[in-house]
Order: sequence, then structure tokens, then C-alpha cells
Amino acid sequence: MDYYTLVLGSIFALSFLYTLAKLCSRGNKKLPPGPSPWPIIGNLHLLGAKPHISLANLAKLYGPIMSLKLGQITTVVISSSTIAKQVLKHQDQVFSGRFVPNALQAHNHYKFSVAWLPVCPQWRTLRRILNTKIFSSNRLDANQHLRSQKVKELLAYCEKCSQEGKALDVGQTAFKTNLNLLSNTLFSKDLADPFSDSKDLFGAGTDTTTSTLEWAMTEILKQPRIMKKAQAELAEIIGKGKPIEEIDVSRLSYLQCIIKETLRMHPPVPLLLPRRVEQDVELCDYIIPKGSQVLVNVWAIGRDSTFWDDPLVFKPERFWSSDLDMRGKDFELLSFGAGRRICPGLPLALRMVPVMLGSLLNSFNWKLEADIEPMELDMEEKFGITLAKAHPLRAIPSPL
Repeated sequence: MDYYTLVLGSIFALSFLYTLAKLCSRGNKKLPPGPSPWPIIGNLHLLGAKPHISLANLAKLYGPIMSLKLGQITTVVISSSTIAKQVLKHQDQVFSGRFVPNALQAHNHYKFSVAWLPVCPQWRTLRRILNTKIFSSNRLDANQHLRSQKVKELLAYCEKCSQEGKALDVGQTAFKTNLNLLSNTLFSKDLADPFSDSKDLFGAGTDTTTSTLEWAMTEILKQPRIMKKAQAELAEIIGKGKPIEEIDVSRLSYLQCIIKETLRMHPPVPLLLPRRVEQDVELCDYIIPKGSQVLVNVWAIGRDSTFWDDPLVFKPERFWSSDLDMRGKDFELLSFGAGRRICPGLPLALRMVPVMLGSLLNSFNWKLEADIEPMELDMEEKFGITLAKAHPLRAIPSPL
């Protein structure tokens, strides 16, 4: 036996004994089921360009709680509202760590971000500031006039396009408005020129609110009856062509149904932000080992046929007689997350999206560019920071 064979054999034997010791130390503990990993890459090859869809399909084989290896990272994926409730509510504390991607660690920015910080005194301080000084009802009421002005500027831009018979990029236009709505809420200052075609410096930061608005307009244009029904409600309650204020939203039931249905089918962050467990934890008779990444597939939960009738059909009317809420209490509709890690900007989003969408529908009729038929409208998704349309929605406004 030569020297190299002896060395390799020793390494193999030590690796085997180490793995065996780890398995024995866990006794009867076991991971959730999942596909067998390949060496080094684990199950990365199974994700593809649309991980939310790939993981939903894998869940049909392995169940609503499954484990994978993404590289060397043990990842547990939750695909049912029942188990999501267990993770985000009943065991929220042990699942509240953050798994920070390497890309965010380069300049230590994550150490100052409420989204990525672990639950710690600094995180609690930042969260309290957000809840009381920025996104509280009183603070949002106080600077509502600033957001109202931004919506008027949005409508002015749409009016300009209408007069010229010009199509506008709904996502890009919404992004600029959302950016200015948020910057005025925080700094009382615009960061984008709504009348310029120059790009969202901020082009890579496509906003979750922008994604929601673009998908809502896409679904409405695909089914013109929904547009007519929404416009009829707006005309009756607000008055055709009149501006919509945030205080009006609670009276616009069908508009709220449209937004809930949009968030069900097109959640802006389909896997939420990844969580990390800091110690071994038991979940549904399985053991989630320390250091694991946990993903909640809200895209799959929103299309779960065991809960939703016709889950692939965009049907706002399903919410007419439903008490389901988007504020983290109902785990079938989890677009903003739940528990202590729920999106801090939720109160602002629930004001911005209805006012913008309602204003666009109450001020203009809309048709697709190039006389595209509604049923020919492209619905392809692009997975990224948010779940955006693969091809931007372009539509032409015209007077009501």
C-alpha cells in the first residue's frame, strides 16, 4: 500500500466516523423528507430560474414541510398555512433569526438593517422607531398630504400620455411614484422625476408595492369586466374622476378584494425573507438543526387547492364574504409575513396601493398597447428581489 492510498483511506475513514458520530448523537431526530442531495451543490440544480415554482412542485412530492441542501446549507421549506402558523406564530421566537445572504455581508450593511439584524436590542430599538415615529397611524395621517400630492403628479403624467395617445410603462411609472411617496414620508423630498423617462439610479431596487400595482393592473386588463366593476364602485362611492383619499379606502370593498387577490396570486416576495434557527428545534415531529435556513413559500400557500377554490383563477369576488386579512393574522394570506418579523412598512403599503390603483381606475380607461387582446396578455414571472413581470406592462390611458 503506497503512501497516498494510506492518506486517502485515512481521510475517508475519519469522514465516515465523523458522520456516523453526528448521526448517532441525534438519536431518533430526523430531518423532514426531501430529495437526495448531490455532492457539493446539494439540490441547487432543482431550483431553476423560478425557485418558488420548483419548490412548490417538490412539495407535492415530499410534503408541506421538506428539507433540501442548497450547497452546504440545510434548508427547510414550508408550503402550507398550518405549518406556517406554527413557524411564524406559535414558535415565532425560535424561528426569528435571519439567514443573511453573502451578497449583503460585503460592507456590513446588514448590521444596520431592521430586515436583516437578528432579534437583539438594536433591532428592537429600530423596530420601535419604525412603529412609533414613521409608520404609526398618527404619523401617516400627519403627512398624508405629501402622498396625496404624489398621486396627483402620477395622474398628471397619465393625463399627458392620454393626450398624446402614448403608452406608459406601468411598473416604471408606479416605481417612481412609490419612491417619491416613500421618500416624502421619510424625508419630505422627491427622489425621482415622475415626468422623466430616465431610470427607476434606482432601477435595481424594484419595490414590492410597485410589483403589486403592476400585477393588479395586469390582471384587471386581462379581465375587462373587473375594471368595469371597480370603476362602477368608484363612481358610486367617490364620484367619477374625483381624487381618492386614504380615508376613502375602507369604503371601497371591491377595490380591496382586487388587492387581496393580487397579493394571493402574486406575492411580491414569494419565499419571504429567509429565517435561521439558532438551535435545534422540533417542528411537526421533525428536527430542524441549528443553523438551518427556513423558507416560507407564500406563493404556494396562496395557490393551495385544499383551501382555495379555483386557485389559478384571478377572482376578486372570492373575498366578498371572507374575513381574511393581510396583517399577519390569517396564514393563508401571508404576503407581508407575520409575527415579530412582519413587514414594518405594512401600514404604509395598505394605504399606498389602494389609493394609487383606485386613482388610476377612477381617472382613466385603460387598454393594452398595440391592440393586444386581453387574453393574449403575457403573464410570465421573473424571480428576483421581488416577483416582477418578466415583460413590463405597457398600457394606454384614455379619458373616462
